[in-house]
Amino acid sequence: MFSIEHEFDATVVTLVDEGNAPLQEDVIVSTFEECITVEQYDPRTDSTQKITLSITQMRDLAAAISLPEGVYTRDKDGA
Repeated sequence: MFSIEHEFDATVVTLVDEGNAPLQEDVIVSTFEECITVEQYDPRTDSTQKITLSITQMRDLAAAISLPEGVYTRDKDGA
């Protein structure tokens, strides 16, 4: 399950793990004009872990998910 919310300065997608136990904490992806953040609460450290990706890094990640093993470069036009 996931939800999408449009806030003042970001679009926020929350991913909820509904699979079999053990379940993972919710993942929150916030898209801003200049970057994307991915956050997840870590109960082992009682803190939220956060990474920040550039828009280009996120595009590369999205493309990589469906590609076979290998090394790739993207054209400057984003293809």
